[in-house]
Amino acid sequence: MDYSTFFTNRSTTEITADIIGRPLTYTAGSQTMGGYIVEAEAYLGKEDRAAHSYGGHRSLANEGLYRSGGTIYLYAQRQYFFFNVATQAGNEPQGILIRAIEPVWGIEQMLVNRHGKGGVLLTNGPAKMMQAFGIHDLSWNLHSLQASPFTIELDSSHQRPARQIVRSPRIGVNQSEREWADKPLRFYVAGNPYVSRMKKRNWRTDHGWQ
Repeated sequence: MDYSTFFTNRSTTEITADIIGRPLTYTAGSQTMGGYIVEAEAYLGKEDRAAHSYGGHRSLANEGLYRSGGTIYLYAQRQYFFFNVATQAGNEPQGILIRAIEPVWGIEQMLVNRHGKGGVLLTNGPAKMMQAFGIHDLSWNLHSLQASPFTIELDSSHQRPARQIVRSPRIGVNQSEREWADKPLRFYVAGNPYVSRMKKRNWRTDHGWQ
């Protein structure tokens, strides 16, 4: 299966659930960094009040959402960067925000990139993850995953199975829009300490993996 098929052959919520536990890596020169995806959010396009494409809004900034499934959509808020992947066919602007990974590969380099902030702080949030990869600009925006230094492993034999995948409301959605603020479009591994805002009392010794 290729990226275009994986990111278009089901609903965005199904794809988001399926991406949990898959390896996400970024290669810079000879250094590969990454880990297992433990948290992601679905954004459902023109009807979704939390989506950048709500109401059919389209601009140079959010063009990545309008590209075909498997296209990288990067955006910035101040000095922070966020990694998204478009889902569905072109002009159907839906996507997935990768919020956190459990780091496995290139941890030493990621620690350098995060200025020594280790432990769960290394990658337990979308901006932290991008800092750990050393991403400081939008260079890879609008590229296909296939033609980028990012890799999401599609071979399910490499996917780490979670004991439980929790669905919850997304983080940071405007609470005045109750319908969309409350929709359970965030998926994460129960008990994994690298999930953003995971309380320490809820951490599991096995990090939520089978």
